[in-house]
Amino acid sequence: MYILITPAKNEQDSLPLVADSVLEQTILPKLWMILDDGSVDETPTIIRELTAEHPWIQSFRLPPHPRDITFHYSYVCKLGFDYSLKYCDENQIPFDFIALLDADTCLTETYFEQLISAFDKDPALGIASGGIYLKSDGNLQWIQAFEKDPAGTGRMWRKACFFETGGYIVEPAPDSISNVKAEHYGWKTRNIKDIIAVQTRPTSAAEGKWKGYFIKGKIDHYLNLHPILVFLNFLDCSVQKPYYTGIAYAQGYLKGVIRRDKKVEDEWIKDYYWNKRIRRYLPHFLFFK
Repeated sequence: MYILITPAKNEQDSLPLVADSVLEQTILPKLWMILDDGSVDETPTIIRELTAEHPWIQSFRLPPHPRDITFHYSYVCKLGFDYSLKYCDENQIPFDFIALLDADTCLTETYFEQLISAFDKDPALGIASGGIYLKSDGNLQWIQAFEKDPAGTGRMWRKACFFETGGYIVEPAPDSISNVKAEHYGWKTRNIKDIIAVQTRPTSAAEGKWKGYFIKGKIDHYLNLHPILVFLNFLDCSVQKPYYTGIAYAQGYLKGVIRRDKKVEDEWIKDYYWNKRIRRYLPHFLFFK
C-alpha cells in the first residue's frame, strides 16, 4: 500500500499520459495527490476531470509562480507530502510506502508492483526508483545513473525511512540529499534499471536544456561537490548533444563560486559531497562512463 504525490505546472501535454500510466498500475495508490503549481494552461481542467472520476485522486492548487526547479519545486512537493499525510491521518488511510512522480514521467504498468517487491525482499531498503529512460529515434535510451542513486521522479520511500530521515525537505536537490541521509541512517538505496519509467522530456528541460544544465551547475556548487567531480561532470556534459550543455553547467557552477552563494547548511551533507562522494564515484567516471 502506497500514496503518491505529483507536482504539475503547465503539463497539459504530458499529464494525461502520466495519468493513464498511473491508472493502469497493477497496484494502485491508496491516494494520489496532484499539486497544481499555478498552471495557466489546461492542466487544472485535466486534474478536475481526474478527481471527479476517481475519489482516491485528490488535488490542490497554488497561486501562479514562475517555474523554479530549485527551492520552489521542493516547497511544492513538501506541501504535497504534508497534505497527503494529513489527509491519510484524517481519513484513516494506511500505507507502507510514499512515492513521488513528476508530471512528465510515464510508468510501465507493473512499475510500483516491482518496486514494492524489491522492498519486500530487502527490509533494509529505504529508497528505490526504477530506471529512467528517454525516447530517442523510437528507441528507449537509459539516463545513466549509479546503482545506489534513486532517481528524483518515480522514487519510493519505505515509510519508516521517510520519517527517520526527516521527511521531504525544502532544498535545491531534495532527492540527492534524501539519498545521502538514508545512507547516513543505515538504509540502503537503489536505482533499479530494469523497472522502467519513461520521461516525456529530458530532466530539468521544461524551460530548455541551457537553463536546466545551468541550474544543475548551481546545485552542485550548493551541495559542495568536490571540484574534481565538477570537472568530470563538465566533461560528461560536453560530449553529449547539444554540446553547449557543458558550458551551461560550468557557468552555473562558476557563478555560485564567484558570487560566494550560500551552500547547504548540514555539515555532514557538505562533507559527504566534498570527501566521501569522490571516493565512491571517481572510479565510475574514469572507467565506466
